[in-house]
Amino acid sequence: MPYSAEHKSKTRAKIVEAGRILFNKHGFHSVTIDMVMAEAGLTRGGFYNHFENKEALFAEAVSSFLMGRGAQWRDEAGVDISNLKPEMVLQMIDAYLSTEHLGDMEGQCPMIALPSDVARSSPEVRDSYQQLLTAMVGLFETNLDQSDSGARRHALSLAALCVGGMVLARTLPDSDLADEVRTAAHLAAADIFRENVNTTKLPN
Repeated sequence: MPYSAEHKSKTRAKIVEAGRILFNKHGFHSVTIDMVMAEAGLTRGGFYNHFENKEALFAEAVSSFLMGRGAQWRDEAGVDISNLKPEMVLQMIDAYLSTEHLGDMEGQCPMIALPSDVARSSPEVRDSYQQLLTAMVGLFETNLDQSDSGARRHALSLAALCVGGMVLARTLPDSDLADEVRTAAHLAAADIFRENVNTTKLPN
C-alpha cells in the first residue's frame, strides 16, 4: 500500500529538520545524506523520494527556519509577528542578540550559522537565505517612522547589526571578545531602533 500524502509530508519535514540541525552544527560540506537520514531515523534510500540532492535539502532547510524553529523561537521570545509593536521589535533584538541564541547551535538562525556555506551555494539556497533576511528587515522597517525616507536604510542597518554581530561572536567561542562584540551590536541596534521608531505606534 502506498504511503499517504500526509505520511510523505511528515517524512519530508523530518528530513528537513534533521538536515537543518546538522547543517547548523557542522556546515553543509561536512554533512552527508547518511548523517541526515540517520538523524531523522530513516534509511538512506528514502532520501531521493523527497529531494534530488543534498543542495536541494539545504535550500529547504534554510527556508524552513522562518515558520519552523524560527516560529518556535519567536514564540519563546514573546514576539508575535501578526501583531507587531515597537516593544516587540525590541524583544526581537534582545532575543536575537542574546547569549542563549548564540549558544543554541541546533536552533540557531541559519543567517548566523551558515553564511559562508550559503555564499558558495546555488541560487536556490541563496534565495532561501534572502527570504530570512527580507523577513527580518520587513519586521524592523514596518515599525520605524515611515515618514523618514531613511526607514529602509535603518532597518537594513538593524539586520546587519543583529546578524553580523552574532556571526562574529560565533567565530570567537569562549572568548571575552565574542561577548564584547555581541553586546556592542545589541546596544547599537537598540539605540538605532529607539531613535527611529514610529512614535505613533508606541503605547500611551
